[in-house]
Amino acid sequence: MRALLVVDVQPTFCEGGSLPVEGGNAVAAAIARYVEVHRDRYPLVVTTQDWHVDPGAHFSDTPDFVDTWPPHGVAGTAEAAIHPALAAMLPDLSVRKGAYAAAYSGFEGVDADGRPLADLLREGGVTDVDVVGIAESHCVRATALDAHALGLRTRVLTDLTVPVTPELGERARAELAATGVELVASYDA
Repeated sequence: MRALLVVDVQPTFCEGGSLPVEGGNAVAAAIARYVEVHRDRYPLVVTTQDWHVDPGAHFSDTPDFVDTWPPHGVAGTAEAAIHPALAAMLPDLSVRKGAYAAAYSGFEGVDADGRPLADLLREGGVTDVDVVGIAESHCVRATALDAHALGLRTRVLTDLTVPVTPELGERARAELAATGVELVASYDA
């Protein structure tokens, strides 16, 4: 069974947010259109969210944008919510990550009952995942690498994600491809 993992599509990572990625709002809208048309392909749709309560050194007033970042995805704020473009998506499962530490992969997240994403997918009989979201170079990359490492057949739908910078995107795609993650446009999936 194939699941769709919608990674960190939150206002905090889109234009107007506290840690914006250029093209974030457009990716949110594109994912919403894709799910509207292709929801029947996915018995399981899962969202992940950065949901920081007190992530320690992950937040900094003088961030290096490598290991430290300005505050973002603050738990309970509108910026940490799922992007409004996805309001009609109605995911089957949602996990939140990074409450008290940095967390990039959706597999570091847990649902409201504290169950890890890997367990939820295993219980759902998932064998394949398509990964989309923000940012390709960071959380999408980490989620796809972890999915592959867990033995899931993993694809990143390249037109439904956006990197922090073009250079970081190229680096992420090279690493994903070298690891065995399939890179494919959504219209070819």
